[in-house]
Amino acid sequence: MTSTQPRGLYALIPTGQTGATPGERAASQLLHLREASVPVPVLAAAAELIAPHLEDADPVTRQAAVAVHARLLAAVEEAAPGA
Repeated sequence: MTSTQPRGLYALIPTGQTGATPGERAASQLLHLREASVPVPVLAAAAELIAPHLEDADPVTRQAAVAVHARLLAAVEEAAPGA
């Protein structure tokens, strides 16, 4: 028997609807994100991983990717020596 309930990290992602698009899930996560502490290389890697979604066909995914990408790049720049 297979469970339809989210597992792992997906169980922590707040969604208001079932079958949400990746952009809707990312937007929901972004709304709940307040602060996180991670190494700068992780931020840079995350920005690189999100970059392909900046041109996604889904407008919600694209909008969420742009917002998250901008936040990641700002955090990387802020953490730069001499910033």
